[in-house]
Amino acid sequence: MTTRQVEHEITVDAPAPAVYRLIAEVENWPRIFPPTIYVDHLERGEREERIRIWATANGEAKNWTSRRTLDPDALRITFRQEVSTPPVAAMGGTWIIEPLSGTSSRIRLLHDYRAIDDDPEGLKWIDEAVDRNSRSELAALKTNVELAHASEEITFSFEDTVQIDGSAKDAYDFVNEAGLWVERLPHVASVRFSEDTPGLQTLEMDTRAKDGSTHTTKSYRVTFPHHRIAYKQVTLPALMTLHTGYWTFEENASGVAASSQHTVVLNTANIARILGADATVADAREYVQNALSTNSRATLGHAKDHAENRR
Repeated sequence: MTTRQVEHEITVDAPAPAVYRLIAEVENWPRIFPPTIYVDHLERGEREERIRIWATANGEAKNWTSRRTLDPDALRITFRQEVSTPPVAAMGGTWIIEPLSGTSSRIRLLHDYRAIDDDPEGLKWIDEAVDRNSRSELAALKTNVELAHASEEITFSFEDTVQIDGSAKDAYDFVNEAGLWVERLPHVASVRFSEDTPGLQTLEMDTRAKDGSTHTTKSYRVTFPHHRIAYKQVTLPALMTLHTGYWTFEENASGVAASSQHTVVLNTANIARILGADATVADAREYVQNALSTNSRATLGHAKDHAENRR
């Protein structure tokens, strides 16, 4: 069997430990890899883990599972696909982060792979795909790691929770059935909803603001019945460069705690245009949090009514 080994590299303006942390902590991936919708752990040990990745490829959402070995001392992460897709027989590799100075580092991405039956055409196809994907992934990684490292002060998360005297399943169903939101939620003007793969949803909707204006958003959602729905917004309002979040439904002694969590990176370039010349980052943060919380709390309030009426 012929195993091919290739290497790609790029230099980034961020310290090596920070770069390692962004790649090692998979919850960061929706921030640093534009195609990534959501990542979760199937198994997690001190240095070994299995992760499930949901991401878009050519406009379609897909998911797969990888094993990873983390070496924080050497700033290395090795990965191996558990199930490869033809013509790939096996695929794995290593991220190596090398400090160049206190504020810059080199990212090396190594791949090793085999083609099914050592087929030369298959190997050529994999060569081209790995080369193209590695170059574009490293270029995007450079941009987004530098941005994520620089934007820690403009990145923030918050959560709203309501207590529901009902079942987690009924509250979950209300948020999961987003195709019905036009009839169920006053702030939703129209919805385009699809779920071609079970548990993987595309949700595009027009939402009404308090002043009567509407704006369109599109999100990909990953569902875990009946306790979590994670999403990544891919069309963003002017004040955000990133918006991810999740809905959670946790049963407790009084029923269920239903929560909506958001993580946002502000788009500082648009603050003056949207909020006025004197507006600060703090003003933008308050404005965005208020707008998102208003809609989340409205949706949670209607989910509460729905679940309590079904008791």
